Amino acid sequence: MDAAIQAKVDQWLNGNYDAETKASIEDLIKNNPTELTDSFYRSLEFGTGGLRGIMGVGSNRMNKYTVGMATQGFSNYLKASFPNTEIKVAIAHDSRNNSRFFAETTANVFAANGIKVYLFEALRPTPELSFSIRHLGCQGGVVCTASHNPKEYNGYKAYWNDGGQLVPPHDKNVIKEVEKIASVDEVKWSGGEANITLIGAEMDTAYRKMVKNLSIYPDVIARQKDLKIVYTPIHGTGIKLVPDVLADFGFTNVTIVKEQIEPNGNFPTVNYPNPEEADAMALGLKKAKEIDADILLGTDPDADRVGIGVKDSNGNWVLMNGNQTAVLAFNYMIEARKAKGLAQPNDMVVKTIVTTELIDEIAKQNNIACYNVLTGFKWIAELIKEKEGKENYVIGGEESYGLMIGPQLRDKDAVSAVALLCEMAAYEKDKGRSLYQKLIDLYVQYGFFKEHLISITKKGMDGQQQIAAMMEGYRSNPPKTINGSAVVQLLDYELQQGKNLQTGEEWKIALPKSNVLQFILADGSKISARPSGTEPKIKFYFSVSTKLPDSAAFAAKEAELDAKIKGIISDMKL
Repeated sequence: MDAAIQAKVDQWLNGNYDAETKASIEDLIKNNPTELTDSFYRSLEFGTGGLRGIMGVGSNRMNKYTVGMATQGFSNYLKASFPNTEIKVAIAHDSRNNSRFFAETTANVFAANGIKVYLFEALRPTPELSFSIRHLGCQGGVVCTASHNPKEYNGYKAYWNDGGQLVPPHDKNVIKEVEKIASVDEVKWSGGEANITLIGAEMDTAYRKMVKNLSIYPDVIARQKDLKIVYTPIHGTGIKLVPDVLADFGFTNVTIVKEQIEPNGNFPTVNYPNPEEADAMALGLKKAKEIDADILLGTDPDADRVGIGVKDSNGNWVLMNGNQTAVLAFNYMIEARKAKGLAQPNDMVVKTIVTTELIDEIAKQNNIACYNVLTGFKWIAELIKEKEGKENYVIGGEESYGLMIGPQLRDKDAVSAVALLCEMAAYEKDKGRSLYQKLIDLYVQYGFFKEHLISITKKGMDGQQQIAAMMEGYRSNPPKTINGSAVVQLLDYELQQGKNLQTGEEWKIALPKSNVLQFILADGSKISARPSGTEPKIKFYFSVSTKLPDSAAFAAKEAELDAKIKGIISDMKL
């Protein structure tokens, strides 16, 4: 075994770790040396959003010790950042295995450091944690979740006092403090239990009131209150709030998928608890067909992502992708606010650089500022903070099934998104139409944009190196043509540099550094390559577009765009 790995194993076997942990390590030594190496070859990285990893023993796993050391580092940074202040944090967790244990461990370490802790008494959606930080005037917060990852994973997302996840300089500074914790002996594990206050129902009430105030057409819902809604929490936290919020909005005909109603960290009915996956939505789709529903909605384990299903023009059920859902939501908030006289001249919307450019076009034609930020809602939150008092934030979103409606919290929120999407469906039904028909109309009005995503998984130490090599190859030797169309621009967000590959002109990209590359083709197509920050994956995003003369031409034009995407993927050998 590598000497550095052996040293880490020895440190855990000889240090102040519990007997069960040491026994598990001994078992790996005897029976699974490959797993042992993967568990110890590095320390689980406290990245810019926190921790995420497979649960188990070892420095590269989610366990009591990696969580405790992270919390000690975060505590040290909070105390240094807010001297002579009573520091307060809020803590929540999802339905995953060990999430409650990790949340309580986190609470105990914060409390032992003299920090006032508001710990949710049971599982709650991530967006409620973001809301609570602002509502309670906290300096920080943590939610224990691995979002939509497989059941083997768990995670630890760290938040700042605005309710958003950590951004510069705090993200890097917290990482430095966490890295200074060289031993579990430096962690204050207990002794401050009196600093912990359990919260629950009163926060639910405040959050639900905030969401209810987002409704724009309560009169339409009153007429369409029996809209047939099918909802699945996919064994997650959505069950705690989504049914109540739908009732608050006035919807009376909600069917919950019974096989997925109970929170369960083993996610027994799905391979991946992710509404982006058709498999995760299959039981909901079955129920929607069975009762001839108007809309299907599903949320992930921590209820920050939402997927929807609707009937197409032929009455067949289709699952919409994140870009399509975002287009409908952005357009609704812009159109409805204008129609109701709520629009402000300084309204703004925010999306990420890999989210459909149809949103940019809708905003442009409605004279609303549309900002593009790096992937991740922390960047949307940071922009809201930057523009506060000058521009009025309306909605933000990204292609990975995330929406954040209104300025009262600072992370993606599937609970409020479910309610607003149902209101949108009710609004269209009130006019004798469907959300699908509305989407086609938007394509006719603003242009037909189609997107596609490929995720390539590369696990383990070798996988990280393969992904790095792939990005370096694209960066140092970009393709001259893709699918027969010249690559006219290379946007390198790591180098913060844009370059016209035909004229040689260069310009600075005014966004923080991020390991993302984008190729802009002469025919308007855009390809983005981005290694995931939370999973052993590299993601490729494809965007193509054309004009849609009328709804009758939709099928033919969609086939053209599908063929173009297929050609790009083939040419790039992905």
